[in-house]
Amino acid sequence: MSPNKIAALALLSLVALPATSQDKVLNLYSARHYQTDEALYTDFTKQTGIKINRIEAGENELLERLRNEGAYSPADVFLTVDAARLGKAEEMGLFAPVKSAVLTQRIPAHLRTDTWFSFSQRARVIVANKTRVNAADVQTYESLANPKLKSQVCVRSGAHPYNLSLGAAILNHHGEQKTQAWAKGLVENFARAPKGGDTDQIKAVAAGECGVALANSYYVARMLRSDKPEDKRVMENVTVIWPNQKTTGAHMNISGGGMLKTAPNKESAVKFLEYLASNQAQVYFADGNNEWPVVASVKTSNPGLAAMGNFKADTVKVGALAAKQAEVQKIYDRAGWR
Repeated sequence: MSPNKIAALALLSLVALPATSQDKVLNLYSARHYQTDEALYTDFTKQTGIKINRIEAGENELLERLRNEGAYSPADVFLTVDAARLGKAEEMGLFAPVKSAVLTQRIPAHLRTDTWFSFSQRARVIVANKTRVNAADVQTYESLANPKLKSQVCVRSGAHPYNLSLGAAILNHHGEQKTQAWAKGLVENFARAPKGGDTDQIKAVAAGECGVALANSYYVARMLRSDKPEDKRVMENVTVIWPNQKTTGAHMNISGGGMLKTAPNKESAVKFLEYLASNQAQVYFADGNNEWPVVASVKTSNPGLAAMGNFKADTVKVGALAAKQAEVQKIYDRAGWR
């Protein structure tokens, strides 16, 4: 299929109200699949008059689509979760540098690069069974490789971006040799072969299938806010631990995005990115999907986040996390974490 036909099909497939050539638009490719993001899009259009046409799909599918569309892509902004995925888009040369005083002032330097920005945060926490594991023994990520946790650790695939970014943070702090030893020790402590998502790990810990697991905080907050009796029972059986509070702080995953080099509506793209750093949008991220704001001055009343208490966050640069993904994957492969 010719590039022109690909571009034409892409434009036709964007979900939006009919627009005239005079209308201001933003074409968004998003790998975020949260219904609560609807409030973000509606509020942005209300404030700016800019209509959002969007395609939502998996990040790999969207990246492949952007690759195929090339210079003819209609997309203005790409949103996804985790530094690993944003780093992949950057490696593909998809993002354009953005100069914005608003973004520079509101988003901390360690949570942005020259081409993409974090707009929400989620921590990688440790979840422990209250009766099978002494919480004092699992206060750090490094402790999960301790032989005393033999056959106690549940975790999802080592190829998943959440775990790759955690490994990148450990690599940044400790170097290759110690990170390799950590990954090897972790694998030796597996209670089962890696499978499922983070919610599955939490439930497995609660059921006693394993003693301890890693999970992103927004899954924990979601279950803490749940009215379902089964979710309440799960959370009654586990302890949530903020790792590395005496050293580097808890590892933070992020959700973010950037403007594409080929964006046909660059002014709209920058306005949208700036909007995502606004107080209104930051509150939507926190209240809607149990994520922490990246703008320090924004406070959230989310009961799930409040229930987990205050913590020290790791401030390693997100660009450094993205840059070490391939190296971490090799370390995990050598350790047998697949």
